[in-house]
Amino acid sequence: MSSFSIFLALIIGVSFLLILVIMVQNPKGGGLSSSFGGDSQQIGGVKKTTDFLDKSTWVLASLLLILILLSNLTIDKGTENTDSKLLNPNDIESTIPEVLPDDIPLEIPVKE
Repeated sequence: MSSFSIFLALIIGVSFLLILVIMVQNPKGGGLSSSFGGDSQQIGGVKKTTDFLDKSTWVLASLLLILILLSNLTIDKGTENTDSKLLNPNDIESTIPEVLPDDIPLEIPVKE
């Protein structure tokens, strides 16, 4: 298994966790704490749920970004040269197609 495949599996896993954490949060700021009936002044327990979800969202998003950037380093570049032959001035003659075959005269007959 290549290292790119490992990074790809980690990216998919972190993306799935990030989706779950975002879906659990309430867009109005209540989140899980409002579903348990706790108010925002409660110490411990439910009050900490929104803090945990906020922090885990930032951590997972940062981890996802880092994994994506690191996976770019592990992509197999290969040894094949993919540059155009037109960019290499030494090979310019080999890229010019032969327009006329040898048996066609280059002079154009003129009607008088």
